[in-house]
Amino acid sequence: MPRIARRTFLAGLGGATLAACTSGQSAPSTTDNLGAGATPSPNPVPPVTVNAATGPVLVPGAPLRVVVLDTDVLDSALTLGITPIGAALPAADTRFPEYWPASRTAGIRMVGPAGAPDLAAVRALRPDLILSNQARDGDRYGQLSELAPTVLTQTTGAPWRANFQLHAQALSRVAAAAAFVTAYQKHAGQAAQALAAAKLSGRKVSLVRFTEGGGIRLFGRQSFPGSVIAEAGVGRPDAQNVDQSDFEIPPDQIGKADGDLLLYATYGDPERAGADAMLASPGWQALGAVKAHRAFPVDDQLWFQGIGYTGANFMLDELQRLLGFPGA
Repeated sequence: MPRIARRTFLAGLGGATLAACTSGQSAPSTTDNLGAGATPSPNPVPPVTVNAATGPVLVPGAPLRVVVLDTDVLDSALTLGITPIGAALPAADTRFPEYWPASRTAGIRMVGPAGAPDLAAVRALRPDLILSNQARDGDRYGQLSELAPTVLTQTTGAPWRANFQLHAQALSRVAAAAAFVTAYQKHAGQAAQALAAAKLSGRKVSLVRFTEGGGIRLFGRQSFPGSVIAEAGVGRPDAQNVDQSDFEIPPDQIGKADGDLLLYATYGDPERAGADAMLASPGWQALGAVKAHRAFPVDDQLWFQGIGYTGANFMLDELQRLLGFPGA
């Protein structure tokens, strides 16, 4: 099956952004959004009112100093050609997602863990826009709003497409967003056609995440990775073919994790997350996918945290590769 190299794909992202931003939408170039060294556009974009989860929020046009407080808004900003000046990542993550090249994330200042950002560190960056969601930061919305206009979505995960549109409005990148949506829809359609032609769309893909402090979690259709798999036209095991995001199972119910293809990831330390013990257990070894050598580890920061169009594009590519079982 055809596969897109990450470097090639990211180059395409830059082209799509350039095309979108020069097709009638006034917005600064990618290099105008690198933070402290940025200079105001000679043609300022007027402020914009966006309808966030908290109500209407007036945000500056084409903001230059953006702080993002969760992984979905990190993907949105970078996808739209904007390098945030600050970002919060989940507590167990010590690095930015590797599906982005280091050159795109090197200048981003860490501002503490997602869900508990260091407000003093955020203030020191003098942001002109803060992006997050109510699930993470609803209880500190007032404090964040005192630092800069703050745009929150209700939650993250399943509504990632609608959230991206709100992020694009707040970032004055609506035309660029439309270009990425169109490109993704084309990519998803091509992936679905390729899998169907190879008679692989009938395979059932299982999603398992070992989480430090959260046990063993299976993911349903109403989740970010579940939605991407569905757009590729691929099925899910019965236990995971449910209209919910995710649910925890005890180790003695690991049979619910079986599928024709089993993709698993670990958030946090593998030992404390229970991954090491489970992968060595008789129950795991008895799974059909494991015995058939069709169980593969995947990058947690991509599959479960890369909640956006760039992450989804890479997942479609990886899904095709793993479903083809070419000794991946």
